[in-house]
Amino acid sequence: MPRVTRVAPPRDETELLGRAQALAGVSLLELATRMGQGLPEHPRRAKGWIGLLVERALGADGASRAVPDFAALGVELKTLPVDQRGRCQESTFVCTIPLGEIGHVEWDASRVRRKLARVLWVPVESEPGVGFGDRRLGHPLLWSPSPKEEADLRFDWEELAGLIGRGEFDRITGHLGQYLQVRPKAANSRSRCVAADRDGARELTLPRGFYLRARFTQALLQRHFLIPDATVRSVPPRRLH
Repeated sequence: MPRVTRVAPPRDETELLGRAQALAGVSLLELATRMGQGLPEHPRRAKGWIGLLVERALGADGASRAVPDFAALGVELKTLPVDQRGRCQESTFVCTIPLGEIGHVEWDASRVRRKLARVLWVPVESEPGVGFGDRRLGHPLLWSPSPKEEADLRFDWEELAGLIGRGEFDRITGHLGQYLQVRPKAANSRSRCVAADRDGARELTLPRGFYLRARFTQALLQRHFLIPDATVRSVPPRRLH
């Protein structure tokens, strides 16, 4: 069995960004080989595998704790599946929701704000005609939300957190929230966690998580990247500046 490569955490943002830039154009197979790993046998069932691979390659040290992936730097890593035209393919998981606590938390102290305060976005090629191992990483973006972006996220969070805090789970659907949405986050449909209902009584409900809609991350790509021509399979996507 190959030995899994260990990478020391980056000392600062400059080192982290340099490491990520060096991976632009590298395929998943090549990166997995470098890290002493094999590709998943069933990629569609290996949700989160790409993110974990990139985390290890860059020296993330946050593990599964409720802290940013690069804990000492306060930077979260998010891989972003994009097609040949630079279009986002899916929503982006932000964090699980502490259902029993969120009603007592303000935006400034929320998990969502902490996770999105500083993000290293790494686009990943996700074209149906490209084999899983041949899919390549794109040029990274180290990002913090602008005042307008944070205001938009805060508006959605306060609406959704308010419903959860009041136990109004029946009103929460995937359609709520312009940029931030709440969706089930569980290993299977039988998973349950404890929460309070409208009357404050404890009940079992599905675990849930916050997700960024694809329209939010697509807007990031449009502002910060040069989207490639649809007819050319270039490294996805290139930075504008």
